Amino acid sequence: MNTLKTQNRGSSAEALQHHYCDIGNDFYHLWLDPTLTYSCALWEKDEASDDLETAQMRKLDFHIAQAKAKGAERVLDVGCGWGSVLRRLVDVHGVERAVGITMSEVHSKWIWGLNHPKLEVHLEHWMDHSPVAPYDGIISLEAFEHFARLELSYEEKLGVYRQFFSRCHSWLKAGGWMSLQVISYGNMRREDASEFIFTEVLPESDLPSIADIAKATERIFEIVELRNDRKDYVRTCKIWLSKLKANRAAAVKLVGEEVVKRYEKYLNFSIICFHVGTTDLLRIALRRIDNPRQ
Repeated sequence: MNTLKTQNRGSSAEALQHHYCDIGNDFYHLWLDPTLTYSCALWEKDEASDDLETAQMRKLDFHIAQAKAKGAERVLDVGCGWGSVLRRLVDVHGVERAVGITMSEVHSKWIWGLNHPKLEVHLEHWMDHSPVAPYDGIISLEAFEHFARLELSYEEKLGVYRQFFSRCHSWLKAGGWMSLQVISYGNMRREDASEFIFTEVLPESDLPSIADIAKATERIFEIVELRNDRKDYVRTCKIWLSKLKANRAAAVKLVGEEVVKRYEKYLNFSIICFHVGTTDLLRIALRRIDNPRQ
C-alpha cells in the first residue's frame, strides 16, 4: 500500500472534478479544437495561416516521434485527457495498444465511449498504476503540474517528482523513451505563484522548475532534448480566448456567467505570463538509463 500522505499525491479527484467534471464536455467543445486537445499546440514559426487543429496534430506527432512510439506494441499516456494522443497513436502511427491513465471520470468515460479496440484507459492515480506488460514509450502532456501541491516543502515536492520518474523507468522497456510537456516556473519564484490559478482554476497543483525536473531525473533518465516554446502558448491561449468569446452566449448558457469570466481571466492571465516569461512551456525528450548508478 502506498504510504505517501494524501497531499503528496498531488491534485485529488475532487480538484480535477472542479476543473473538468463540474463544467462538462460541451463547454470545452466551444473553444478547444475538434480533438479536445487541452494543452499547448505546436506552431510553425513562419506559418501565419496555421489553424489550431493542424497545430495540435503537429504537437501530437512531435511527442509521438520523441517517444519513439511509431509502430510500437504498447504506449502509455499519463494524464490522457479526452484521448487525442491515444487516438493518434493507434489511428495514424500504427501502435497496437495505447493505454491512458487519468484521475478524471469524465475523461475515462469519454475514451471508453469511443469503443476503440486498441484503446484502454485506467481511472487511477499514476502512483497506483501497475502495467500488465512494459511499455515501449511514455507520453505525458501537461499532467505533471498536478503531481504536487503548493503546500509541500521543496524536499517533498522533489521526492514526488523523483518517484514519478522512477515509476516511469520501471514501466518502460530497456532503452525506452519518454516525451514530456509541462508548464514550468520561468522568471517567477514559487513563493510568488498566483493564488488565483492554484485556488480557482487548478486547485491542489504546483509547477516545477527546469532545475526540479533535471534533479528529479538524475541517474534515472537522460535529458536528450529540451525546448522552451512559451510563445506557442501565447498563440494557443489567444485562439482559445477568441473562440470562447465568439461562443460566449452559448458558454454562459451552459456553465453560467461566473465560470465564463473565470476562464476568460485565466486565459488572459496565461497569455501575459507566457509572453513575459513568468511561466515557460517545456517540451522534453528523455531516454531511459537502463543501468542507473545509485
